[in-house]
Amino acid sequence: MSMSSNNPSNRPASFNKLYDKHVKYLHLQCFRSKTIDAYSRAIRRLGEAFNYDVEALTEDQLLDHFSALLQSHSISTVKLDLYGLKFFYLHVLKRPWTHIPLVKSPRVKRLPDVLTVDEVRLLLSRTRILSYRIFFYTAYSMGLRLGETLALEVGDIDANKMQVHIRHGKGGKDRFVPITHDTLSVLRRFWQVHRHPRFLFPNRKKTLPEVACAQTPLSRGGIQKAMQQVVLDCGFKKKFHFTAYAIVMPLTC
Repeated sequence: MSMSSNNPSNRPASFNKLYDKHVKYLHLQCFRSKTIDAYSRAIRRLGEAFNYDVEALTEDQLLDHFSALLQSHSISTVKLDLYGLKFFYLHVLKRPWTHIPLVKSPRVKRLPDVLTVDEVRLLLSRTRILSYRIFFYTAYSMGLRLGETLALEVGDIDANKMQVHIRHGKGGKDRFVPITHDTLSVLRRFWQVHRHPRFLFPNRKKTLPEVACAQTPLSRGGIQKAMQQVVLDCGFKKKFHFTAYAIVMPLTC
C-alpha cells in the first residue's frame, strides 16, 4: 500500500467520513486492537483498489478484488479483509452482506516443537540479561504465551492458593494457572531487584533505580529479538515459540 493511502488528506472526504465511522463502530464493539487494525486496513485497501468509491461495489468487483488479493497475500490476511468488509457493510453502510466465496486453506495439524528440560536449562544459561532470563523461565515453567507473560502484574499472583490469574489470554479469556514454589521464589527474588508496584516485568529502558517508575512492561520486540539471539547461540534446530506446554520439572535460574 502506498504511503499516501494512509494519509486522510489524500483521500476523498466522503471516504474518510465512512472510514472514521467504521473505526468508531469497531471500538464500540470492543474489538481487540489487532482486530481493529486489521479491519481498518481492509477498508483502506479496498478504497485504494477502487479509487475510494466503496459504496456501490458489485459482487463481481468484490470477488475480483479478493481473488487478486489472494495472489499476493496469505489466506489468513484475505479472510481478515473479508471479515472487515462484512463489518463495514453491516454496521456502516447498513446493507445486507453478500457472501464472497473463498478457497479454503487446507487444514494441516502440526505438533509444536516442545522444549526438553535440558534445552530450557541451556536456553536460560545463555540468556545474559536478567529480566529476559526470568521472563523465559516464567513463561516455560507455567506454559504461558509471550503476551500473557508480558501482561503479568504483581497482583495476579496468589501465593496462598499457589496460582496466577492470567488476564485476556487467547480469545480474550481469563484463566488461572498453577505456580510452583520454585517459580514463585524466583519471581519474588526478581521483584526485590526492581520493586515495581505493578508490573512483574517492567520495561528495562531506564536505569535500575528508575525501573520502579516504568510506565510499560518489557517490549514484545525486545523479548522476541532476545529469544532469537539465544536460540542462535544455543544452535537449536527446532522452531521455537512460546506455547501452552509447561516445563513442570524444577529449573535452575
